[in-house]
Amino acid sequence: MRRVRVFSTHPKTRLRREETIRLVRYVLRDEGCVDADINIVFTDDTLMRRMNYKYLGHKHATDVLSFSLCEQGASDLEGEVYVNVDQARRQSVSYAVPVKEELRRLVAHGVLHLLGYNDKTEPERRSMMLKENSFVQKGD
Repeated sequence: MRRVRVFSTHPKTRLRREETIRLVRYVLRDEGCVDADINIVFTDDTLMRRMNYKYLGHKHATDVLSFSLCEQGASDLEGEVYVNVDQARRQSVSYAVPVKEELRRLVAHGVLHLLGYNDKTEPERRSMMLKENSFVQKGD
């Protein structure tokens, strides 16, 4: 079973939960993940800055953070993805894409991290970006 819940702590933005749930389920299905329990949390710069510092030691806001809640060796996927709506807005201007598209990209990116993908090297970044683009284009 693929359980997906969507929350928003952003003070001004309310997003369509159904679209996010469909996207996450599409990514999971495409990646062959059958059992998953994932929370997607849309938030703002303030919370992301705090979380990024607390968990990664970085003193700035970031666009997306993923936290696996699985026990070592578990067959199912459990985790949380935090998406910074404020940063997505800024990035959408920089990349000249609609905000909705950038938010979808960040959700897909976070879920891919939960699935074990990394983006520390250039080949890994390219691989993730190709997957994200595919999910953003097809996953609605």
